[in-house]
Amino acid sequence: MGANVSSSIDSTQNELSKSKKLEDIPEACVALVLSYLNPPEICMMARINRAFHAASSADFIWESKLPSNYKYILHELLGLSVTGISKKDIFAKLFRSNSFDDGTKEIWIDKNNGGVCLAICSKGMRITGIDDRRYWNYISTDESRFQTVAYLQQMWWLEVDGDLEFQFPVGTYSLFFRLQLGRVTKRLGRRVVYNSEHVHGWDIKPVQFQLTTSNGERAISRCYLDNVGTWTHHHVGDFVVEDPMIMTKIRFSLTQIDCTHTKGGLCVDSVLVCPISLAKVLRSFDSLIVTK
Repeated sequence: MGANVSSSIDSTQNELSKSKKLEDIPEACVALVLSYLNPPEICMMARINRAFHAASSADFIWESKLPSNYKYILHELLGLSVTGISKKDIFAKLFRSNSFDDGTKEIWIDKNNGGVCLAICSKGMRITGIDDRRYWNYISTDESRFQTVAYLQQMWWLEVDGDLEFQFPVGTYSLFFRLQLGRVTKRLGRRVVYNSEHVHGWDIKPVQFQLTTSNGERAISRCYLDNVGTWTHHHVGDFVVEDPMIMTKIRFSLTQIDCTHTKGGLCVDSVLVCPISLAKVLRSFDSLIVTK
């Protein structure tokens, strides 16, 4: 009789265990768990079953992943309304690069933490002598997110500057110039530096990078350029945003105004502004490329 009772208990436990499935977990509980994950992890978990897929679309999950200024970005920069759009769809929209200001700037958010990133192309900056084809040219390339870079052939005076006014979320941000020495072409599928003899003057005196903000912050850095055939993000400086409701205006510049020698062969792609957490990864990646 004892054996029969034991067998009956085991059978009941087996039936209960079979009936307990992930689908049985309340959707609200699943959504709460998913809210602690980052967006790529949420998307991965959404593939488990229909219950997880439904829970992964909850607005409260995705609103916590969006930057605090997402309404400003949609309204003021992209001319879009948030009415009737789920927070998940808003995240998907902002995760992709979105151009504004006549295509001279792009904005997107990081897929892991929702950090706001911006890029300003060379056509969105003021470049001394850019209208004189003897000195500068715009060249097409698929190595730029803007498909075009400014190329300096030869000049005594280098001056590139620009500005940006934006409502940043609270945080610390870094600013970079993306530069390359030499024009690159592709031959048989390989990158080859074109007319490398045009690259000159950058080992004589360093270039100067400068950053100023409307709240009084300032950063200056100098370095010799030596990245022939390699795109490198040159760190200009960092700035802090404490009030997300106030517009922050930043000014940035790249100069080499020592007129004792000419310089040439410089490609100016863009300026990048991103959260400092992403900047650390970017600088580490660039250092690996330069080392190689």
